[in-house]
Amino acid sequence: MEALTYAVMRTEKKYEIPPVTSFMLANRLSKIMDTDRHGGPCGYTVRSLYFDSIDDSDFFDKVNGLEFRRKIRLRIYSPAQRRVKLELKQKQGTVQVKKTLEISRESAAALIEGNFSSLLTLKGNFPKELYQIMSCGLYRPKCIIAYHRTAFTAQASDTRITIDTDVRASKNCACFFASSPALLPMLHWPVLEVKYNGFLPEQCRQAVNPAGILEMAFSKYEMARRLVY
Repeated sequence: MEALTYAVMRTEKKYEIPPVTSFMLANRLSKIMDTDRHGGPCGYTVRSLYFDSIDDSDFFDKVNGLEFRRKIRLRIYSPAQRRVKLELKQKQGTVQVKKTLEISRESAAALIEGNFSSLLTLKGNFPKELYQIMSCGLYRPKCIIAYHRTAFTAQASDTRITIDTDVRASKNCACFFASSPALLPMLHWPVLEVKYNGFLPEQCRQAVNPAGILEMAFSKYEMARRLVY
């Protein structure tokens, strides 16, 4: 079976911002950037399921502040969708490489149950890389994170700025495809993420900087694990 795979390398910065700041920032960004074509001005829902090794190595790499770390997750935007994103994020400092593989809903369900063999039926090196990592590390689903995202894009430096609100989590990974899973509130303030290649365009930098916010070593996955376990 042919697998649709793509990869990006970019700088990513994260901030936790007050709700009133998020409204003002969204209004400011809407005047200088395009809204994401998939979600439009109203945004969209993101739901991710995170895997980790039997000894939670990815979680503890983040907790211990290791320079190089990774995350493996499934991602959907609707519980009814038939194609699911399987992503490997490898990060060194603020620079990250994200590889994405689109798989069937059935293959995603098998991964959640601990069966990785479907990855070996896909063409290309990336599915085999994932199979080796997940099978050798005895990866298992650890938590679900969901939130509402408003996204803005600009062609310059492939810039993408997102504001995530209503961030919630659960350790009941069996409900990943459920229409209304029970999730615990995780964050009271929105999360701002700024992503770009090479440099952040000056107009975007000026729009974000007046918010008076400080960059954080922030991880939704780490916070979710602390909350639900």
